[in-house]
Amino acid sequence: MSRPSYLQTTGAPPFVDRHFPKATELMQPWDGESMLHGTTIIGVPLSKPSISHSGASFTPGVVRKLMQSYSTYALEGEVDLRDSSMLMDAGDIHMHATDIKESYRRIEETVTSILGENKDCIPLFIGGDHSISFSTLKGLSAVKTGTIGVIQFDAHHDLRNTEDGGPTNGTPFRRLLEAGVLEGNQLVQVGIRNYSNSSYYHQYARENGIKVYTMADVKKNGIVKVISETVQYLKDKVEHIYLSIDMDVLDQAFAPGCPAIGPGGMTSEQLLEAINLLGKEKMVCGLDIVEIDPTIDFRDMTSRVAVHCLLEFLRGRSLLHR
Repeated sequence: MSRPSYLQTTGAPPFVDRHFPKATELMQPWDGESMLHGTTIIGVPLSKPSISHSGASFTPGVVRKLMQSYSTYALEGEVDLRDSSMLMDAGDIHMHATDIKESYRRIEETVTSILGENKDCIPLFIGGDHSISFSTLKGLSAVKTGTIGVIQFDAHHDLRNTEDGGPTNGTPFRRLLEAGVLEGNQLVQVGIRNYSNSSYYHQYARENGIKVYTMADVKKNGIVKVISETVQYLKDKVEHIYLSIDMDVLDQAFAPGCPAIGPGGMTSEQLLEAINLLGKEKMVCGLDIVEIDPTIDFRDMTSRVAVHCLLEFLRGRSLLHR
């Protein structure tokens, strides 16, 4: 029996314009066997370790769905991502229902397995809360030749101790430092802002040699200069750069779906410009996007910024293939 002509496949867009290619067309499901080259989405739906209530485990599915809402064409530079970008989709890492440490182990094992066998893969991890960054970076560091530096976009230092609650979304970079995966001078934090941190953890960052750009620095110097300085700073210290994008780096006006919203943050324009610039850097070996709760978002505003982060990264990356 042939498929009825008006019966759509699950997840197909409700309207199709033959002259308006959707960004979702860039995504190709991975069969689990062929080699992965270039950018690959990996969903990491873990949010149980979040200090605040969070439904961030739903974000990977929402981001994939929203890829239907945008085209593949960037007017600026007249770039059609179909000409240079293919986005493989490896699916989601299956989390344990109750055991958080087991979920962390599964993330690390999956990253090590995929990246160990696919050296040219650029993973785009869609969280999940920020605690996933410990496991993604630990997995990457196990298979990458050379050291990895991190550019962390965040309102918070995420350097909390683990004695007062165990490994949470407030502890990933403290854990990475203590595990020896990162040295302090290999971590640059961008967008740290007032009333989102304590004096103790700010001093901890200083004492451990972490380079911090506050929101005041971003506003005074401009995001282009901050990113340029950050890349030059890390180039002298590491062989690879990983981007960790906590969406609460954005002002609450642009990211109502973050569990820890607050005023005084970046605009979406500033963040997107930064990600586009970093997409042009050959040293970038992967990224994560974390801390979006679709259950409290307004019209998917925050998830839509995440989709644009992916597209702007791909646009920056497209210049490497010209």
